[in-house]
Amino acid sequence: MPSLVDQTLFSEPSGRPLGLVFLCGALLLAGQQGYYVMVEGATPFFAVLFVIVGMALSGVAESLPEPRRRAAGVLRLTALTVLVSLLVIGLFAPDLITA
Repeated sequence: MPSLVDQTLFSEPSGRPLGLVFLCGALLLAGQQGYYVMVEGATPFFAVLFVIVGMALSGVAESLPEPRRRAAGVLRLTALTVLVSLLVIGLFAPDLITA
């Protein structure tokens, strides 16, 4: 009987359409962040950088061919670690994200 972790993290990649959605979302957020930092002169908002990295890793994981289940699982797990670390930093040291 496969575990829940095996079914969700190490399943076959969903395919290029979902990967493209994640990668385009990461690209749009990176463009928005770059615009506000370069043109508007704002300080970078580091929480958005965590989300960009998490979305990009998820997009790459979903874009892999179907036989690459283990590599997709490692990328998904890394993306999940990045996003959970954002939550942990937000709870215990919010000054690191907002400064």
